[in-house]
Amino acid sequence: MKIIDLTHPLKTGMPVYPGDPEVSIQPSSKIHFSGVNVSSLHLGSHSGTHIDAPSHIIQDGRTIDRVELNELSGDALVIRANKNGALRARTQLTPQLLGLESFKNVPKIVAIETGWDAHFGLATYVDHPFLSAEAATMLWQMGMRILAIDTLSPDETLGKQNDFAIHKIVLGNDGLIVENLRGLNFVSTNTMLGFFPLSLGSVDGAPVRAVAFE
Repeated sequence: MKIIDLTHPLKTGMPVYPGDPEVSIQPSSKIHFSGVNVSSLHLGSHSGTHIDAPSHIIQDGRTIDRVELNELSGDALVIRANKNGALRARTQLTPQLLGLESFKNVPKIVAIETGWDAHFGLATYVDHPFLSAEAATMLWQMGMRILAIDTLSPDETLGKQNDFAIHKIVLGNDGLIVENLRGLNFVSTNTMLGFFPLSLGSVDGAPVRAVAFE
């Protein structure tokens, strides 16, 4: 079995959602001073490739410590949203564009490949494609319980009236969202994915190590 890493490394100055804490990784002690190397980490719970727990936007929703590891791995479907060529900035991913009419049901993990991970670290990363509420609702009704995507968010980041509709559909039903994946183009359409978060206790999300098992 081959393991494919789908995680953006945590680095100082990496892109974060507008308003989130910046990521900073700095030396805290050095071997030639104290005999050991230790780094100081400053980051938010939604830094880099990460998982949103329901409590991210749902009052009294599940926190990350209440998400079982066996929920976070298993059969997955990768939907190629960019199969007809590069998506344009801020494209809305409708059921028709995603070809959802061809599915009767889907596995619990659905990953949307937009190809927008190529913009990671660029100013254009915030201009990513985003799901329509209809598409998210259809996927949930067909069996999806984890929505994963290779963008900053499944919702529009720069929308004038961003009400986090997709987050509310998924997290509001006690599902989970994984954001900022990379490299889905190296993964089979039908695969196995795993998302392994830091054990942070009763918080609203956590960075993950995201992998495909092929």
